[in-house]
Amino acid sequence: MTATSPVTHPRPHPTHEVFNQPEPRVNVNEYDLNPVLAEAVTRHDAGWADDELRQVGALVGSARFQQDAALANIHTPELRAFDRWGHRIDDVDYHPAYHRIISAAVAHGAHTRCWDDPRPGSHVARAAIFLLFGQIEPGHACPVSMTHAVIPSLELQPDVAALWVPKALSRSYSPDLSADKQSAIFGMSMTEKQGGSDVRANTTVARPVGAGGPGAEYLLTGHKWFCSAPMSDAFLVLAQAEGPGGEGLSCFLLPRVLPDGTRNVFRIQRLKDKLGNKSNASSEIELDGTVAVMIGEPGRGVRTIIEMVSQTRLDCVLGSTAGMRQSVAEALWHTRHRTAFGAMLADQPAMTAVLADLALESEAATVTAMRLARAHDEDAGDAERAFRRLATAVAKYWICKRGPHHSYEALECLGGNGYTEAFPLAMRYREQPVMAVWEGSGNVIALDVLRAMTREPESVAAFDTEVNLARGTHPVLDGHLDRLRRELTELAGLDAAAAQRRARRTVESMALALEASLLVRFSPTAVSEAFIAARLGDDRGFEYGTLPVGTDLQTILARH
Repeated sequence: MTATSPVTHPRPHPTHEVFNQPEPRVNVNEYDLNPVLAEAVTRHDAGWADDELRQVGALVGSARFQQDAALANIHTPELRAFDRWGHRIDDVDYHPAYHRIISAAVAHGAHTRCWDDPRPGSHVARAAIFLLFGQIEPGHACPVSMTHAVIPSLELQPDVAALWVPKALSRSYSPDLSADKQSAIFGMSMTEKQGGSDVRANTTVARPVGAGGPGAEYLLTGHKWFCSAPMSDAFLVLAQAEGPGGEGLSCFLLPRVLPDGTRNVFRIQRLKDKLGNKSNASSEIELDGTVAVMIGEPGRGVRTIIEMVSQTRLDCVLGSTAGMRQSVAEALWHTRHRTAFGAMLADQPAMTAVLADLALESEAATVTAMRLARAHDEDAGDAERAFRRLATAVAKYWICKRGPHHSYEALECLGGNGYTEAFPLAMRYREQPVMAVWEGSGNVIALDVLRAMTREPESVAAFDTEVNLARGTHPVLDGHLDRLRRELTELAGLDAAAAQRRARRTVESMALALEASLLVRFSPTAVSEAFIAARLGDDRGFEYGTLPVGTDLQTILARH
């Protein structure tokens, strides 16, 4: 190099310019952006809750809430069985973000507002709030749901309810365990490792402290295979009662802290390493002379706790529906803000068909879930109660089973981004299966539908009346309703084994009839016609995005 040569410097090429990527989907109002939900709220007599629902929609759509949701699932609960000096404490530590989320949900009554303010539409308003919170962070919804669902079971034992129901109705939340708390979060624990869904095989023993019987103290000894939210203040559990107060599988309220302030014996053996539902701790526990109080009649524990199970089954439907809404919202946001092959991704014909089909599934789930919520209100008459008995189980089976495939297809709309934990649909894909497993997996629910048909024939009549409100509006739906009536008649004449083999097919037919009927009555014609053709028509496909030719895709998507 000569003295006169110019000095050269490296000139790196820019390689990390970010373009054609969507902006973060934050600081949006999840209620205002969901007209399907808002319409259902008004339709089912809960329009009085609109202002609060908008507040919740803005809260859960905020950047901070979404960041808390991510943190709660990244920093998962940790068991501290002992303190540093070796004392048994059986504590579970959560990230502060989890406590902020559940505190906000409780403050807005996502747990028990329908019991605190019973009027037409109360369950609908509560369901909408639960949906909005669960759309962004599903794990906390487990203890929120159980606290909601425990009230009908507690009220079967008025003396116990007088102490615990006011605590459950409280809008305050504290993660601390103490005897003088004025609020309470509830859990439940039924299954054992040898029995699973066959809870009558439980071996946990309950021995009376005195004479025993309803409202009396017992000492429980045994092992529970699944105990969700182990840091709850109290639990409903099943155990085999002994003694003069009555024998057999019974229901008990088990507090974590005794009235004198000491910890009840509640040994957390381990936290479950679950596929999803990461922010919520689930555990195995051992009971050893653990103090509990009998709820309801001895030997009728299943009948007592089934009140709680019924409510949580509805929440499984709501949880799956919330997941579908998140999946559709995220898929649409991505594809409406990203170009590919010279056009907006959402406008590419193949993608448009997939998005519209996902939106159809979400809308069908939403209108069904909210119709069920209305049937659970205080003013429900005999026919409504009969309808909800069967329809809740039918919807729980079908909508919860549709959730995992739905979330997978939405994840695929984001391409490689969707498969990373940086985006919420990976979490959602892992989350959706729990709704199908919790409170009865597919076979358990299908058999429960058979049981309801046999023991409560009025529920079949009420269901038939509901789905046939749409008769005469669409020939394909009419044909399906005719086939369903024949199928239900045939099913009633089968022996038990043959009926069980047919159960899943019948429940599927019932679910599609219910969803299609509700869409015909409550959604735009373009939506109902597309759903009927895609789910019941002769040229229906198996995968999302195989909608019949002529489907009004843009009208469907405009609602999402």
